[in-house]
Amino acid sequence: MESNAVLATLQPNYNILSPSRFYSSSASAAATTFLPVFYPQRPLFSPPQYLKLDKQVLASASCRYVHEVKSPFKNAAVLSDSYSSEASELADIEWDNLGFGLLPTDYMYMMKCSQGGNFSNGELQRFGNIELNPSAGVLNYGQGLFEGLKAYRKEDGNILLFRPEENALRMRQGAERMCMPAPTVDQFVEAVKETVLANKRWVPPPGKGSLYIRPLLMGSGAVLGLAPAPEYTFLIYVSPVGNYFKEGVAPINLIVEHELHRATPGGTGGVKTIGNYAAVLKAQSAAKAKGYSDVLYLDCVHKKYLEEVSSCNIFVVKGNVISTPAIKGTILPGITRKSIIDVARSQGFQVEERFVPVDELLDADEVFCTGTAVVVSPVGSITYKGKRVSYGVDGFGAVAQQLYSVLTRLQMGLIDDKMNWTVELS
Repeated sequence: MESNAVLATLQPNYNILSPSRFYSSSASAAATTFLPVFYPQRPLFSPPQYLKLDKQVLASASCRYVHEVKSPFKNAAVLSDSYSSEASELADIEWDNLGFGLLPTDYMYMMKCSQGGNFSNGELQRFGNIELNPSAGVLNYGQGLFEGLKAYRKEDGNILLFRPEENALRMRQGAERMCMPAPTVDQFVEAVKETVLANKRWVPPPGKGSLYIRPLLMGSGAVLGLAPAPEYTFLIYVSPVGNYFKEGVAPINLIVEHELHRATPGGTGGVKTIGNYAAVLKAQSAAKAKGYSDVLYLDCVHKKYLEEVSSCNIFVVKGNVISTPAIKGTILPGITRKSIIDVARSQGFQVEERFVPVDELLDADEVFCTGTAVVVSPVGSITYKGKRVSYGVDGFGAVAQQLYSVLTRLQMGLIDDKMNWTVELS
């Protein structure tokens, strides 16, 4: 009772999404009572000692992954076995109606380091708001990167990650461009594993979607003059998702943008920095207001070569040849793009990475987009300078369908992974 009274005085006085919204049992209610998450009196990045989770339990890859919450209070309760068992079950949401929006889950992962230092001692924390100094580098100078990858549930209940080491490598390359330290590949992959296992009940059933994983790297330290931040935070949160485009797997309609540009030579278009995405919002919003799904950008020098869609790479199909813009520093090296190229070649297609003139869209057999969020999305039409070119309205073209089927079946563990691309968690 004394511990309950003490803990009750520490409840936050501002709104945080609580796991109690998703649990109904008395055990879960007790868990949320004894887990005050963030405190107005304390900065987020200095969490109370008793919020640190037992990593040995998480590393065991058991569905009973949360056994203990360390507490400075002598008689404070800990998470019970019943809570652990309940947490291993699927969350109570409408899996058939998943879109691509944030659903708050249970835990996020966080670690930090100083400029010139190394990341270490990361930990899981309850999902919730974070606290930043108004002068944080990410807020003032855009010193931030993010990644995106997915986890899929197999029929046997195990979880598959798709090429997480590729995301780790891309983040490290981006961090070097943005003057930021980054986690090692092993740190990144292990952090992803811990976060997914801690949120295992949010991984959709087979065929119902995926768990989208969002790692962030940001300059969290305060800096007033233009300079690298003195401190950096690596954070991972997750959310169950369905299809990215509202059309689902139906063909999307693109418009070519020839005035505004996504990236310039020598800039940051080839790394996954946060500023790349704010820069496309104006053209994307205008396109959506006219009924288009998204925008296809051209190079800013010649204004005639394809680059990419706002958040996807693009492919053009003609006969047995699949062409995609070459990576030259202004195009993001998509991991799904890279995977589709390998899959296509394994299926007997000729794949060309080169400058692709916009005129080639006029007589293409198919056009499709690739990305972590969309996987493979068929393009139904492209409008350029008022002229609309259609590629079909009934769904995937034959080539896009074939590549989509092979890649998604591999990602979900339905076929043998001869590429050694997946990482299985149990």
